[in-house]
Amino acid sequence: MEVTDALLTKLAELSKLSFNEDEKTELKKDLQNMISFVDKLAEVDTSHVEPLLHISENKTALREDVVSEELNNDAALKNAEKSLPPYFAVPKVIKK
Repeated sequence: MEVTDALLTKLAELSKLSFNEDEKTELKKDLQNMISFVDKLAEVDTSHVEPLLHISENKTALREDVVSEELNNDAALKNAEKSLPPYFAVPKVIKK
């Protein structure tokens, strides 16, 4: 695959970016290098390689799910800077 000016213009439009001529030249070269690298990877014979589901064979150590003492509202709100029991009070972040 070749990176053309038309392809670069299309990618710029899709990504809502604009480039000057020097940036286009550099970007064109970088994209062509990336595509060449991927093409080189396609040449590798992987017919005898099993697909990986995970990078390592280590299992995640999970703890037992044990029911413990619940936290009541008073204890939960004890260190809150502001509260309107039974809720935490936080600054408004959504503007209308």
